[in-house]
Amino acid sequence: MTNPLAAGSLEGKRVLVTGSSRGIGADTVGYFAGAGARVVINFRNKEARATKLADAIRAAGGTAITVGADLTDPASVTAMFETIGAEFGGLDILVMNASGGMESGMAEDYAMTLNRDAQVNLLNEAIPLLGHESRVVFVTSHQAHFIATTTTMPEYEPVARSKRAGEDALRAVIPQLEQAGIGFVVVSGDMIEGTITATLLERANPGALSARKDAAGRLFNVSEFAAEIVQAAVEPVPLGNTRYVGDTTGFDGR
Repeated sequence: MTNPLAAGSLEGKRVLVTGSSRGIGADTVGYFAGAGARVVINFRNKEARATKLADAIRAAGGTAITVGADLTDPASVTAMFETIGAEFGGLDILVMNASGGMESGMAEDYAMTLNRDAQVNLLNEAIPLLGHESRVVFVTSHQAHFIATTTTMPEYEPVARSKRAGEDALRAVIPQLEQAGIGFVVVSGDMIEGTITATLLERANPGALSARKDAAGRLFNVSEFAAEIVQAAVEPVPLGNTRYVGDTTGFDGR
């Protein structure tokens, strides 16, 4: 897909995308870099993929660094921002893309720890590096955003509830962000073809992806969704605005 951002439009801007070694995060970071931004590729355990992506960005004339961090480990997050501060001196855009909860072998409260507690800590740690007119983007799903009014698949419900709890907790920080001149926007997407979450849901509930596709008419793919995220990061929108990506039919009567 063609980069939705014009070449050079983000020259000098500094961007962190969490969970950006692969999938939606990788495409998002690629679009930012293609527009001239200096990007931070964050990974938890996919260092080789992060390095490969950074090398590709540099080969194309861009600037990229890789920083590993487990978002559920506060010390790891602090160290990540120390590195970003030393390398870039601050941030202009933070995309909170990393999430999870369907992985096997994790503690029972892992989804809430990652999707709520870690996200709040991440934002609080980032605020000192975010200047006036910077932007924070929180990435979620329709299934999570509307979980209070619309039932989702049982396999996804713990993740959906934890991500909604995370969104609510982040929205509670909006007054502090407003005082600092920091923008905040939520990007909510329908099921996205090609993502790990969609794959896991299909594995747990065969036919779930095709059923949602039939109901929605079409589903966005990874590159298309990433394009919506980068546009949400740069377009003028009211503080706390939600950008809906894909059909919302069946969610909260929309």
